[in-house]
Amino acid sequence: MLLDVALPLSLAFIMFSLGVGLTFADFGRVLQLPGAVFAGLVMQIAVLPIVAFVALQLVSLPAALAFGVMLLALSPGGVTSNVLTAIAKGNVALSITLTTIVSLLSAITVPILAAWSAVTFLGEAAPEINITKLALTMFAITAVPVAIGVMVRRLAEGFADIIENPASKLSVILLGVIVIAALATNWQLFVDNVLILGPLLVGLNITLLALGLLVAYLLGLSGPDRLCISIELGVQNATVGITLAGLIAASAGLSEYALPSAVYGITMYLVTIPAIFVMRRMVL
Repeated sequence: MLLDVALPLSLAFIMFSLGVGLTFADFGRVLQLPGAVFAGLVMQIAVLPIVAFVALQLVSLPAALAFGVMLLALSPGGVTSNVLTAIAKGNVALSITLTTIVSLLSAITVPILAAWSAVTFLGEAAPEINITKLALTMFAITAVPVAIGVMVRRLAEGFADIIENPASKLSVILLGVIVIAALATNWQLFVDNVLILGPLLVGLNITLLALGLLVAYLLGLSGPDRLCISIELGVQNATVGITLAGLIAASAGLSEYALPSAVYGITMYLVTIPAIFVMRRMVL
């Protein structure tokens, strides 16, 4: 099916658009801002999935959708989080650094945690997940495109400058198309569960934004850093969640595992954009 090819290619392009805006100096911020970077990484890789898991214990969702929520929680941030951080007047450099590092690490962390989540929520109905194969696939469609984008910037800076903005805009369009396709494919499932799924995803979004802001405050980070940590924790890459669901389901079209990510692709903007203006007034 066309979607089975288009989906991973779309994600690869989105990750390329992230990489083409990076330089090798961007990775040096790990040494310049070790506390903020470490806090952001721990929050995204460890705390976020724990919060999602706890939330799923408080609601009654079909097992497939609960697993889909976990896949979303395991997904790193994306170009969207960088743009929203800029709108919030947060530390964009830190945002880009966190997004890039977590995206690269996701090739290792996501397959392992996804396999655990499948067994936990789906039980005997869990699809067989080849962790090594999934890790290699994730590496190929996330880490490799980022690396190619960085090399394009390094070897042809003028060309990178020309394509950076169009590539970012096309990434947003691709995200919209993917979300619409996922919703259309699982429309009846969406209608049947939207009253539970919608509030859960909105609640998670708000909780994670607030938690990121609170933890960054307790760590004594600056206002722009707090905004960045909050948004990086509260904004996940819906495209990764949808793609991951398709890879795991290994079936034609878009799996029901993808539905939470598709719904989140809409609710995230409705929650986060108003929230960042409120948070900006609080910390700046």
